[in-house]
Amino acid sequence: MNFFAHIDLKPLPMPITHQQKLLLIGSCFTEHIGNNLSDLKFNVLQNPNGILFETESVARSLVSYIQHKQYAAADLFHYNELWQSWDHHSRFSNPSLEAALTAINQSQTEAHHFLKDADWLIITLGSSFVYKLNDAGRFVANCHKAPGQWFTKHLLPIDEQIALLDNTIHQLFHFNPRLKIIFTISPVRHLRDGVVENNRSKARLLETVHHLVNKFDRLFYFPAYELVIDVLRDYRFYDIDLAHPNYAATQFVMDKFSECAFTEETKSLIKTIRQIVTAKNHKAFNPESQQHQAFLKQHYEKAVQLAQEHPYLNLQDELQYFKG
Repeated sequence: MNFFAHIDLKPLPMPITHQQKLLLIGSCFTEHIGNNLSDLKFNVLQNPNGILFETESVARSLVSYIQHKQYAAADLFHYNELWQSWDHHSRFSNPSLEAALTAINQSQTEAHHFLKDADWLIITLGSSFVYKLNDAGRFVANCHKAPGQWFTKHLLPIDEQIALLDNTIHQLFHFNPRLKIIFTISPVRHLRDGVVENNRSKARLLETVHHLVNKFDRLFYFPAYELVIDVLRDYRFYDIDLAHPNYAATQFVMDKFSECAFTEETKSLIKTIRQIVTAKNHKAFNPESQQHQAFLKQHYEKAVQLAQEHPYLNLQDELQYFKG
C-alpha cells in the first residue's frame, strides 16, 4: 500500500559537480538549498540582492548583474533611520549611506564576475504578486515595512512573466554561453495573501516556468514545490506558521535533488565531506583532553587527504580548526 504519491524525478542530463560554479537566486527557499550546497563545499553564490520572491525582481536583478550596474545615492531612500534600496533585501540597509552603497556595489560586482563564469543558475520563484511604488511608478523587491498605502499590489499575468524571463534568459545565454538554468517553485505558502490567492499565484509561476523549460534546451525544472505539497502533504512537515517547510521537509527535498543532480561519485564525495564538516561542528566536552586532541589529529589527517585528492574543495576552515 502506497502512502505517498510518486513523482518521476528525471536526472539532469549534465550532472552538477564540485568543480562547477552555482549561482542561486530567489525566495527564502533558495537559501535552504544554497546553504546546504555551501555546507557540502560546492562553489556557491546565493542571492546577491538578498531574498527575492517574484519574477519581476528576479529578472531585473539578473539583468543588473549582466550589466554590472553600480548604484548611486539617488537610487537609495532614507526611511526608519536607514538608507535602503527598493531592489535589495533589508540586510543591505544601513544608517550610513556610504556603507549601504559600498555593500550593494560590492555584491553587484561579485555577482557580475561570478555569473560570467557560472555553470549553473538555480532560480526559485515564490510568488506572482508584485508591489509597485505609487509615487515612483516602479516595482519594488522589498517594501521595507513602509506603509501599505505607498504601494499597489498586483498579480502578474502569465504572459508578462514569460516575457520578462524570456528576455532575461536570452541576455543570460548571450552573456554566458555555457550557462544552464534550473527552475524551482518555492513550497513556502504565502498565506498572508490568502489560501486561494496563494494557489493562483503559484499556478501562474508553474505555467510560466514550464512554458520556458519547454522552449529552451538548457532549462530544467526540479519539483521542489510538488515534493512538499503533493508528496509530503502533511502539516507536520511545516513550521509552526504552517507556511514554511521545516527541517525534515527541506532535507527530504535536498535528498531528492541529490538523486537527480549528482553522480554516484559526487554522492560518495558528499558523504566524506559531510563527515569532515560534522566533525568540525562537534562541540567538545573537554577541549584539552587527550581524547579530543586525538580526535582533532585524526580528522586533520582526513581533511588533508581530502584536500589533496580534491584540490578544488575549499577546506580551509576545517583544516585550521583541526590543526588548532
